Amino acid sequence: MLNDKILMLRERLIGMSALVQEMIEHSIRGLLEKDAPLLREIIEIQEPKVNQLEVELDEVSTSLIALHEPKARDLRLILMVMRINNDLERIGDHAVNIAESGLYLIDRPPVKSLVDIPRMAELAVAMLRDALDAFIHEDPARAREILARDDEVDALRLQVLRELVVIMTSEAAAIERSLHLDRIAQNLERAADLSTNIAEDVIYLAEGTVVKHHAQEPEN
Repeated sequence: MLNDKILMLRERLIGMSALVQEMIEHSIRGLLEKDAPLLREIIEIQEPKVNQLEVELDEVSTSLIALHEPKARDLRLILMVMRINNDLERIGDHAVNIAESGLYLIDRPPVKSLVDIPRMAELAVAMLRDALDAFIHEDPARAREILARDDEVDALRLQVLRELVVIMTSEAAAIERSLHLDRIAQNLERAADLSTNIAEDVIYLAEGTVVKHHAQEPEN
């Protein structure tokens, strides 16, 4: 009985992860293709779905703990689902932030060519997908690969920031647009950080090893 319910929890978490991945992908596609309806869909339709899924998963997890009093590994697994659930909801929030900045930018002249930001998005989505896969298969080796990729996202974020500082220094009229681009890069970096958190939890679940690859993400 408990095993069946834990399996159901995993399936719901995978569905939530797929929705959050789509939100990140659509936020960047909406920016690149100047697709305002797609960006609004993230804010008005997809975010409420993610918020509802978070509440439902949290309630089911809490109920399992209260009713079945799981021990040892089962308890750790349920608690991990609750942590990942929260991380996924926060990634969804970052996708909304990107969509909001995208809506501001799509009707205005471009500040710079968008090369690094789409690459950051690709990495962030792949990290999230692989982190959930590592969780499903309890694969600490795959989880450790994700930790290394987080450094690549951080490097791209720094590169974007440096370019934008140069632009803002030389062109005052581009400051607000540059700040929105920086906000997009920052939110992608934080989404990648949250995927790294999930990978760290997988390592702990599989090996009992505490890994801290980066400082905790600041609150929004």
